[in-house]
Amino acid sequence: MKLDTTYLGLELRTPLVPSASPMSEDVDNIKRMEDAGASAVVLHSLFEEQIEKERHDLHFHMTEYTDTFAEALSFFPEPSEFRVGPEDYLDHIYRAKESVGIPIIASLNGTSAGGWTDYASRIQQAGADAIELNIFYIPNDINMPAAEVEQTYVDIVASVRRVVSVPVSVKLGPFFSSMAHMASRLHEAGANGLVLFNRFYQPDIDLNRLEVRPHILLSTPQALRLPLRWIAMLYGRVGCDMAASGGIHTGPDAIKMIMAGASVTMLCSALLKRGIPYIRTVEQQMLDWMEEFEYESVGEMRGSMSQRNSPDPAAFERAQYVRALQSFRRPVRT
Repeated sequence: MKLDTTYLGLELRTPLVPSASPMSEDVDNIKRMEDAGASAVVLHSLFEEQIEKERHDLHFHMTEYTDTFAEALSFFPEPSEFRVGPEDYLDHIYRAKESVGIPIIASLNGTSAGGWTDYASRIQQAGADAIELNIFYIPNDINMPAAEVEQTYVDIVASVRRVVSVPVSVKLGPFFSSMAHMASRLHEAGANGLVLFNRFYQPDIDLNRLEVRPHILLSTPQALRLPLRWIAMLYGRVGCDMAASGGIHTGPDAIKMIMAGASVTMLCSALLKRGIPYIRTVEQQMLDWMEEFEYESVGEMRGSMSQRNSPDPAAFERAQYVRALQSFRRPVRT
């Protein structure tokens, strides 16, 4: 049985790829992921806010005492000559590439087209095999139309595509009025892959402290339904690879996504809950299922249950919604 797959032009041993998380901040963890069977690793994200903060801090310290100690500033290079930004991230890429033999995919998390193109180029120079654009943009301007929001995503992809030659994927949230059209536009802008979907962590309210605070909830297997539907509907209709993200906790979960049309399946919450060695368990579960149902390869499964290849294409659309509601029966408690 063959588990090998291709994603973003990268030849991978299996479809199992740990997604961006704090686990990849440690090179030793990346080694453990490789030892456990990970075919590639998406590094933790470099945030646009980190870049901007360091630039702001540099500017502040270079100009704060200009009037008082003007002569002292002559010993410093011009701000444009400084190496600004989180250099540790670039070094982390280099050290990861030196330590493992699997592809390393860097992750950039930002909101603006021009905010990170310089770092995309430097990430490529540091040795990353691909770049994942993790776009988290909350359009809270009531005067901003939807078309402008969508154009922001397209501009980010196009601007990064212009400065790098390595493959670029886009990690998206599901909140678009026309997901299929958006997927097509991103591919046309240069995206080699789509990661469906980003789980945006939502704020919570602490009723004791009366303050807004972050609250992270790990995914459950039920979360896979949304990416499964869209991967199945987009398979064969957009010209880029698709990675399934969200709710993948077992080998059968991964197989469902591959049958829908995914090239790879990304693991995060399952590893945070069960540990990095759990990758081996998921791989073995896949092999056991393939043996039982006589599948010889991942390629044989991919897209076999997509909308394009389904004997009931409407099952992924409104007809299934109506059928599900009509078939649900539960005694009413009185």
